[in-house]
Amino acid sequence: MITEAGLSLGSNLGDRLANLRAARQCISALPGVRLVTSAPIYETEPVGVKPEYRHLAFLNTVLIVTGDFPPAAWRRLTAQIEDDLGRVRSDDKFAPRTLDIDVLYVGDLCCDDGGVIIPHPRWAGRRFVLQPLADVRPDLVLPGAKQTVFQTLESLPPDEVVTLFSTAW
Repeated sequence: MITEAGLSLGSNLGDRLANLRAARQCISALPGVRLVTSAPIYETEPVGVKPEYRHLAFLNTVLIVTGDFPPAAWRRLTAQIEDDLGRVRSDDKFAPRTLDIDVLYVGDLCCDDGGVIIPHPRWAGRRFVLQPLADVRPDLVLPGAKQTVFQTLESLPPDEVVTLFSTAW
């Protein structure tokens, strides 16, 4: 069954904008996937990183897509795109990266299957995810949530800096 999915994209190494554009192109080119919309891009401070990485700001956005894939397949496909576009994986999960793609939601599914947790377990506490998601799906209520994406964004403390980078990309 064709289902909507939300994908969060981030990059803080290399040509960050080119990395996001390439990821969007690769995702759009997947057989059976349709790009519904792209959120604006925001520049954000890295969260939870070592001091030596704090100067490497992220560009973050959200893509809304449709396709007939279960969550684990979305994760495999997006991990392959990360690798194809130069992501180097390390033991430091907060190390800088050319590309990071998180599967935020897949329709109204809730699951914890093969290391893939849907909805993403930290979506509600991340302004760098919520701001672009609220731009394209403000009234969405994710499974297990009591508030819309916009309401969740508004309830966050203002300590994470998220600055509009580009609306047309």
